Amino acid sequence: MASVDGTGASVSGRLRSGDLLHAGLAVALLLGVWHVGGLEVTTGKVSMTEAINGSTVLLPCSYMSCIGIRNLYFRWEYNDNGTLLKYCQAEIPMAGVEPKVEIFHSRVEFVGSSRGNISILLKNITFEDAGDYICFARNQKEKNRNHSATFTLKVVDQLKEVDNTLTVIIVSVLGGVIGLVIIVMVIKALVVHFLLKDDEKNKECLVSSSGNDNTENGLSGAKADNKGTPKA
Repeated sequence: MASVDGTGASVSGRLRSGDLLHAGLAVALLLGVWHVGGLEVTTGKVSMTEAINGSTVLLPCSYMSCIGIRNLYFRWEYNDNGTLLKYCQAEIPMAGVEPKVEIFHSRVEFVGSSRGNISILLKNITFEDAGDYICFARNQKEKNRNHSATFTLKVVDQLKEVDNTLTVIIVSVLGGVIGLVIIVMVIKALVVHFLLKDDEKNKECLVSSSGNDNTENGLSGAKADNKGTPKA
């Protein structure tokens, strides 16, 4: 028979409730860790580039999983007005194993590695190659958790020249202000120097004139005293 406390609640029932609560918290914590450390795919901080018609462009992509990988499948696709065209695909059995990549486009070259890099090169691009490229990955170790990222390519005749006029103006103005401040400080230092020099000369003149006055006064007094002494 279950014991009952002063409130009438079953002690064993409370214990079971506490166990369920702890178990729920543990499951939530594990799910949170799994979510944070799960598979992530990225095409870099800037997921867009402009390239000149006829050039070769890098389509960057990398994956990361704190849990690790097993039979990680990845592919590159091009979004042709809603139709996804597969460019390449491969499966990585485990970390450190180089993938055997299947290429489905004549101008595509895989340049990734076994360290999470699954980038490709697109050679001799044309204006028709402009658009969105999707990098997709799926990790069997995480119950086929998958993630994807999009990289946008713009094809142009020539790259735009960056107008540095404003930068040149700002640098010129700042340089002029700094130069003016330096000139003012130099002039101020020279003025202070000459003023101090003149002040020292004035002090020397005052001291000299004061000494001369005292000497003349002393000599006159001596002569007067000698003349005033009566002879015996």
